[in-house]
Amino acid sequence: MKVVGYIRVSTQGQVNDGVSLDAQQSKIRSWAELNDYDCPTIFTDAGISGSQVDNREGLKTALDSVRKGDAFVVYSLSRLTRSTKTTLEIADMLNQKGADLVSISEQLDTSSAAGKMLFRMLAVLNEFERDQIVERTKAALNYKQQNGERTGGIRYGYSVGEDGKTLVENPEEQQVIHAARDMRAQSMSLRRIAKELTRRGFKSRTGNEFCATQVKRMLVI
Repeated sequence: MKVVGYIRVSTQGQVNDGVSLDAQQSKIRSWAELNDYDCPTIFTDAGISGSQVDNREGLKTALDSVRKGDAFVVYSLSRLTRSTKTTLEIADMLNQKGADLVSISEQLDTSSAAGKMLFRMLAVLNEFERDQIVERTKAALNYKQQNGERTGGIRYGYSVGEDGKTLVENPEEQQVIHAARDMRAQSMSLRRIAKELTRRGFKSRTGNEFCATQVKRMLVI
């Protein structure tokens, strides 16, 4: 029997908050020593979000290495994944292998019935927390957009104002948008509108001909 550890961070902020890779690794090693396991094998994913697992080679390799009787240990469930469905799928896979899932922060060990019940409850709460973060982020972005503040890439038809924060209308690009809207009002397809804009001599911001996707984006359809 052995300990297979998995650690992950997605942002620099997590490092500053005390859940750096080194901190997680130290916790897992301490847990293994306290529970009389040999030195754990630890796999890492750095700078990768917890919302998906397809792009996490460290997690895939860690799960593949688990054998019957092993303990798969993470610092917290949030380091494993932010999805309840995925967390439960991983737990079920470990159960089929005859291995236990341990989360140090939540003091969770699925080797017992009570641990399994607690695990499912925590997985749901973990996803709820993630959904709340997404909602708050969307609300903040919407507020900025409503107040004309820049939120990332500059939407076609606008330019950054003199203050470097707010967006102001770009007259030349607004002319293109108005032309596209007029054509759309005449039930013209996006592809036909793109061709007509090109015929009239209009160019995209990069100097290329417009395509249907760009027309759709500028019309916010």
